[in-house]
Amino acid sequence: MAPTTRREIIKSACFAAAAGLASFIKSPLFAAVQGKAIIGFKPGYLKLHRSGELKRRGEALWALMERCELCPRMCGVNKLKGEKGFCGADAQLEVSSFHPHFGEEKPLVGSGGSGAIFLTHCGLRCVFCINWQISQGGAGYRLSIADLADMMLHLQAGGCPNINFVTPTHYAPHILLAVDSAAARGLKIPLVYNTCGWERLSILKVLDGVVDIYLPDFKYADGRMAAKYSSGALAYVQDTQQALLEMHR
Repeated sequence: MAPTTRREIIKSACFAAAAGLASFIKSPLFAAVQGKAIIGFKPGYLKLHRSGELKRRGEALWALMERCELCPRMCGVNKLKGEKGFCGADAQLEVSSFHPHFGEEKPLVGSGGSGAIFLTHCGLRCVFCINWQISQGGAGYRLSIADLADMMLHLQAGGCPNINFVTPTHYAPHILLAVDSAAARGLKIPLVYNTCGWERLSILKVLDGVVDIYLPDFKYADGRMAAKYSSGALAYVQDTQQALLEMHR
């Protein structure tokens, strides 16, 4: 058997990637996120809303803020009493901005722009963050869960093919409760969970069936670098590897 050349390996990898992309492009979800009508496609959160499960999950996550364990920091502050976590947030929702975003991956943008909601604060706190004013500077507005639901419906009405929660981890309870409210008023487009990748498995299991598309980062392959540049997040690599597997499950 003749040895495989480097050129053949690269060619094979390219064909495999192309085949995977072609499979995704033909999927109902790809068309749905681009705003095309697909008979039979419905986001999973709609069923959870109708059964009352979505609200129950949101309330369960809300209770975790009494001794906060929403992110891998597990800082344990009582956000329900106004204490701020390592992320900088308490129980009050804060949003920096919301609008159609045309800078995301093309399948998410479609023709109307991904419906981005930029949430204030972040538990990872990277020194190189391009949104530092939002993630660490606290730029944003204190809003209600009803306001968040209104934002989703406004983005959907404006032609956005999905709702894209940017840096959502520390506001997971608020998101689930707002989606439940918005679903009762006609929200029906996919949800994108745009995360740094550093997530707790137990929280991801609560999000199972709610989130349609995960859009995670994988910032480091060396925990020492994560600790140096992301505020002591030494376990980032191991935690994120496990999180990615759960997201892909």
